[in-house]
Amino acid sequence: MFHFLLFAGNKNMYDLIIIGGGPSGSAAGRVAGKMGLETLLIEKEKFPRYKPCGGGFSEQAMSYLDFEIPQHIHEREIYGARVHFKGQIIEKHKDYRIATIVTRSVLDEYLLNKAKQTGIEIIFGEKVIDYIENHDYVTVHTNNIEYKAKFVIIAEGSQGFLKNKIREKDKKHEYGICMVTEIEENNEIIDEYIHNAIDIHFGVANLGYGWIFPHESYYSVGIGGVAKYLPNPRRTMIEFLRSNGFNEKYKLRGHIIPAGGIKRTIASSRVVFSGDAAGFVDSFFGEGIAYAIKSGQIAADVISDIILNSSNLSSLRKYELRCRQEFQDNLKYSLMLSRMMHRFPNIFFKIFTSDEDVLDKYLEVPALKCTYKDYIKWLVPRIPQFLFI
Repeated sequence: MFHFLLFAGNKNMYDLIIIGGGPSGSAAGRVAGKMGLETLLIEKEKFPRYKPCGGGFSEQAMSYLDFEIPQHIHEREIYGARVHFKGQIIEKHKDYRIATIVTRSVLDEYLLNKAKQTGIEIIFGEKVIDYIENHDYVTVHTNNIEYKAKFVIIAEGSQGFLKNKIREKDKKHEYGICMVTEIEENNEIIDEYIHNAIDIHFGVANLGYGWIFPHESYYSVGIGGVAKYLPNPRRTMIEFLRSNGFNEKYKLRGHIIPAGGIKRTIASSRVVFSGDAAGFVDSFFGEGIAYAIKSGQIAADVISDIILNSSNLSSLRKYELRCRQEFQDNLKYSLMLSRMMHRFPNIFFKIFTSDEDVLDKYLEVPALKCTYKDYIKWLVPRIPQFLFI
């Protein structure tokens, strides 16, 4: 359990303030701490805290870390997927791991501990309500006090409002709504249902899907779809639960996720957004942790270079350039695939549930063996053969 650092507000000026203690904020804090920056991380919750999430932790996400995640945090190793669409079911497994299943409260606390080890200061239970950019620094206002820093990274997730100071709010076709619940179950029954794979249900929500992920002694069950086409997510979730034999009343929690691949403003003169706040989410599968980690690392690295090498402020533009080089193309093509599939669902989901090669090839994407661009180039020539089946 973390404790409050009440002395943090005594400093006159930090090199960097990070707003948000999730994977992106933790990743930024670890890089900044290792580079020797005077860094303050402000998190509105007290850790460990509940985080609504299916809990998929991809090989891509793990590859960005400079340390190993302890085995006890990996509740399940995932080697495949089972896909449903209109009564059709197909299941495919790889001979290598593509992801693990974690409980986010446990993972996030561990990641933040790794950032704390570098000597950064962390404050919990304090909410940032505003910030003001000045010529030489940024003033950050919380519900208790104000802080100053040369730069700020906003890593507060998709539901925060601070990003709206720099850009317009996302429109309803630019973000998704998810509903999720956790359902306790005996591990033997979970293993009998689905052991080392994830269960995906297409056709449940427009431009989205339903999921049943196997955890340690519980299922994560949820639905998600683009907000514009999901007018009643709670009702959709209840119908999904009932259709899969979960008939009791469960506590449902909602959250929003941005559609990745849409061009958004992600930086100003002294403030940058990372992770979900920047819109870095896989639009097809909803994966966000990998891009949260990598963008947080890049943001802190670029800011460290400006401070330590007295670089020009214009160097902050390198953040956007490096994100584009590292993963923006992948997000753009994930959005393209999502739109293609949901524009012609009967064709595309029919392909997914009738051709093992299509699902098998897709599993290479989260395993870092194939990009979305390469997957689309592989998939498109195969579509005509399914039009008349």
